[in-house]
Amino acid sequence: MDKIWLAIMILSLVFLIFTSPETALTSMITASGTAVNLAVKLLAVYAVWLGLIEIVKETQLSKKLSNLLSPLIDFLFGKVDNKAKDYIAMNMSFNMLGVGNAATPTGIKAFNALEDGSDKITAAMVMLLVINTTSIQLLPTTIIGMRVTAGSVNASDIIMPSLIATIISTAVGVILVKLIYRNKKSKRNLYATANTTKHKQS
Repeated sequence: MDKIWLAIMILSLVFLIFTSPETALTSMITASGTAVNLAVKLLAVYAVWLGLIEIVKETQLSKKLSNLLSPLIDFLFGKVDNKAKDYIAMNMSFNMLGVGNAATPTGIKAFNALEDGSDKITAAMVMLLVINTTSIQLLPTTIIGMRVTAGSVNASDIIMPSLIATIISTAVGVILVKLIYRNKKSKRNLYATANTTKHKQS
């Protein structure tokens, strides 16, 4: 990914030098300043949510979240151990609050906890990736923060459209994962049955 972004930056700079060389340096400086300014403004948003993550860990609220979301986690991921459930519950909760980047550490830990030692990606891992990618946004705090920094008159009017769009995308993603893995399981069972019948006949 780093190589892709580097290639895009180099190609963009080369194109700009050939098409409008007098603005190349100015554009780079302006873009860098804008990026730094946005990062500083969003720092407060992420500081709050990262602090909240630590509070959740220290107060064992993750256990309560895990118990609350346990039926949903069992449906989506199948039977997983308690450690994985805790990380999944925290990851899903923070993603629903629109702090996907701040929830990344719990997502990585949840992904690692779902490993079964086979060095192959499991259905639960795929489901976790889909849930993180689509992620129902009850409160898209990051987007609201960016809209505030951009001077939006009503930064929160994104809530309802975001909620509807992410509910649809998450539902479609979950259904597709369930259907694909159910189809794969059916094929494996059919193949195993065929082999058993073949051995009996021989």
